[in-house]
Amino acid sequence: MATKAATTIDQVTARRRPVGLIAWDAERSAGGYTLFAPLTGDGHVYLIDIEGNTVHHWKMPIRPGRDAVILPNGNLGYNGTHPTSLETYAAWQTWHGGAFSEVTPKGDVVWEFEDPRHHHDAQWLPNGNLLYSCIEPLSDDFARRVPGGHTLHGPRGTLYGDVIKEVNRRGETVWAWHARAHLDPALFPLHPFFARFHWPLVNGLYQTRTGEVLMSLRMTSGVIAVDKKTNTVTWHLGPDVVAQQHTPVELGNGNILIYDNGNSRPGVPAPYTRVIEVERASKKVVWQYADTYRAAFFSPYMGGAQRLDNGNTFVAESTFGRLFEVTPANEVVWEYVIPYFAEFPEEASRKQRPGMQNSVFRAHRYTKSQIPWL
Repeated sequence: MATKAATTIDQVTARRRPVGLIAWDAERSAGGYTLFAPLTGDGHVYLIDIEGNTVHHWKMPIRPGRDAVILPNGNLGYNGTHPTSLETYAAWQTWHGGAFSEVTPKGDVVWEFEDPRHHHDAQWLPNGNLLYSCIEPLSDDFARRVPGGHTLHGPRGTLYGDVIKEVNRRGETVWAWHARAHLDPALFPLHPFFARFHWPLVNGLYQTRTGEVLMSLRMTSGVIAVDKKTNTVTWHLGPDVVAQQHTPVELGNGNILIYDNGNSRPGVPAPYTRVIEVERASKKVVWQYADTYRAAFFSPYMGGAQRLDNGNTFVAESTFGRLFEVTPANEVVWEYVIPYFAEFPEEASRKQRPGMQNSVFRAHRYTKSQIPWL
């Protein structure tokens, strides 16, 4: 009897599925170029065209702490993982950044800035300044005032709070905002889903046209707007609308676009992710994208959404490296799955996020006019 030859099966579930360009409707897609930096990719940054072909590539000396963007001058703004990680809490190694650089298309570094306390988001502002989130330890007295969270993974340790900073090109701090000084803990309790180690965990920033700063508060499920002149909270969207969200962005009509992760959505037995457009004044959801089968679109952490010039919305389902574009009628017109898989290089990160991954913090779509050197 003939013996059937053994077949080697890839044991990475996500990699057994199709990768690269999955779908493209050339007539309805906005077109353009997509930039992404795989978190496990050892510093590789890719710019692909609408057909999924790599048209430019940067190799940075350190892996991305979070994100990479193309700046108005055409250079790359890169947020790398600082080589010195603070001794804070278990997940810190996975989501800190702190090594920023501006790099030309040829790879020449023209500006650098470091802050090992940085985590998650950073925004390169039109005036050349850098806006970013970092941490500070909270006093025991203040920590006791912060309600919620859990201690299932061990005794309660130091609770860290957020500080939002803006630095100029000389590295000087020109604005700083401390959560402990401007948020009432009683109004921003930690969600019971999260352990008590970081409050409120600002994972997304955006400066509006009027100079307010939108902040996504991951562990309290909410988005706030802060007036930079007074440091006061001028707007708060709470957990009755969003759940463990990311990436608040002001649209041209003044509404706020949010990537609503939905890890633990109240009253919903199965988690799902959606992208929502919220009217600022009424706080009502005026548009949303969710998969028809809700559970088919779910990213438990990270994620981003970007409104394109033709009215479509570009979405980064970050956990699984899936990038796609939808119309206002919720029809997918472009889809691409990042084909680059690797493990996190740090042991601490692998414990938090084990296995081969193609995750990104975000991804960004650009028009040809925004990349003049291409």
